[in-house]
Amino acid sequence: MSESFEDKILVVLPAYNEEGKIGRVVSSMPSEWVHETVVVNDGSTDDTEKESRKAGATLINQPRNMGVGAAIRAGIQYALERGYDIVVVMGGDDQDNISEIGRLLRPILFDEFDFVQGSRYMAGGMRIDIPLFRRFSTGLFSWIFRKLTRYPITDGTNGYRAFRTSIFKDKNINLDQDWLNNYELEPYLLYKTIKSGFRVTEAAVTKRYPKDRKVGYTKMIPIVSWWSILRPLIFLRFGIKK
Repeated sequence: MSESFEDKILVVLPAYNEEGKIGRVVSSMPSEWVHETVVVNDGSTDDTEKESRKAGATLINQPRNMGVGAAIRAGIQYALERGYDIVVVMGGDDQDNISEIGRLLRPILFDEFDFVQGSRYMAGGMRIDIPLFRRFSTGLFSWIFRKLTRYPITDGTNGYRAFRTSIFKDKNINLDQDWLNNYELEPYLLYKTIKSGFRVTEAAVTKRYPKDRKVGYTKMIPIVSWWSILRPLIFLRFGIKK
């Protein structure tokens, strides 16, 4: 890599029962971009913790299964306490392409963007073995997001993203709310970053889904999790929550 930069970069991996996957993700992290990898173990009952440590990750163990939002919040707090400039959030389930991390970081490091949202749907992005319903639901969410924010997002639910920690100096962005403990935190953060006037863009990335559906491609619960993702848009748009 010919680019040089002084920013400290932390990767945050929220993980719940990702044995057999999390080790591959951690050990594949590119050192030319990433200074430290933190796995937030969200009350796993398998060997997620052991596998993460063996692969070289820093561990944050939640006291119980608190939700992906709480896990991401814990990772962000770790970054703020240790002076990191940029946080990359990605899944611990090995569905994201680690080699594409530079696509998320370059707009921040060299083009003065504050937040880069990964997109599997924009030109150059890929969706490998995506289930039909997942294609429909992610597209519908992005359509609703565009209507409520007037921002031309193409993939509002993608968990692969990067952002400057300086955005949290804005008091309008308050992650320390219990209602953001599950899937709410990610759409909340994207919505708030846009509405607070930060520079936001998308970058084309790949999302891989396992061909064998028995191993599971999501931990979402129908209806309950969908509402968890959608309600931040409604709450924020109509002033129900801040």
